[in-house]
Amino acid sequence: MNTTLTLSEQVGKVAACQALGVARASLYRFCQPSSFTDAPQRSAPPRALEPAERQTILDQLNSERFVDQAPAQVYAALLDQGQYLCSVRTMYRILDQHDQVRERRNQFRHPAYQKPELLATGANQVWSWDITKLLGPAKWTYFYLYVLLDIFSRYTVGWMIASRESATLAEKLIRETCQKQGIAPGQLTVHADRGSSMTSRPVALLLADLGITKTHSRPHTSNDNPFSESHFKTLKYRPEFPDRFGSIQDSRAFCQRFFSWYNAEHHHSALGWLTPQVVHSGQSGAVLASRQKVLDQAFQITPERFVRKPPQPPRLLDKVWINPPDPKGPE
Repeated sequence: MNTTLTLSEQVGKVAACQALGVARASLYRFCQPSSFTDAPQRSAPPRALEPAERQTILDQLNSERFVDQAPAQVYAALLDQGQYLCSVRTMYRILDQHDQVRERRNQFRHPAYQKPELLATGANQVWSWDITKLLGPAKWTYFYLYVLLDIFSRYTVGWMIASRESATLAEKLIRETCQKQGIAPGQLTVHADRGSSMTSRPVALLLADLGITKTHSRPHTSNDNPFSESHFKTLKYRPEFPDRFGSIQDSRAFCQRFFSWYNAEHHHSALGWLTPQVVHSGQSGAVLASRQKVLDQAFQITPERFVRKPPQPPRLLDKVWINPPDPKGPE
């Protein structure tokens, strides 16, 4: 800046500013900062409210009588009582200064639900269960399909159709399925959403008696129970799935055929195109080895058809997660 001042002394401030591309107003502000920084502070206008008056208005707005009312309502109610404190706009200004242009009463906040993180490295470690509705023969009639699904093998370990949703029926299904699968205490975790049957006391007591850990999805978070949701989509998108079932016997007959197909014949993409029954019964190693032999024979016959490397069957994942942990860790 000293060079600029020297240049302005030689050729004048106007020519110096034009040569350097500097606005003259900027030069004047820089050279005379005291005219801006040392200016006296403006005094409050004589009609402004005193601090005590502002505090009285704030206390009135936050009183038990008016804490849930808008400033306009408070203004009108006080006028009806023959009292005037300030204008509605001034009330809003005072509230804004205290960050209270919102619900002024302390609001209840739902607790932060922890995201369930469940890991299965084998069958009968984590089950997911849910209930879906099947349309009945008439409007507003439904049949309720209960399904217990192993998330590692995608095997339907238990299912039931009933005319109602009931915690007692759910308890019976879980108990019988655990006996059928030979579940030992401490072996299994059962995950479900927050439906009335899932969070019921009879089911909770049963799981505690059997030594089974229970977890629940976060409210309004369908992604916390993805395996059951995907399974129901597979069920309802089958070509033979009807618009309505004529009776509960029809729905049971259909589900009998569906679950037999799903467990024993359906080659699941998430299982390396193995069937759930093969994975759940522990036969996946033998089946994959057999597939590898077939691919090895094909490679020996026509190796030129496999350009990059010898073929291998799709592999089976060794772990399955519900909500895998963030690799970056908590923020």
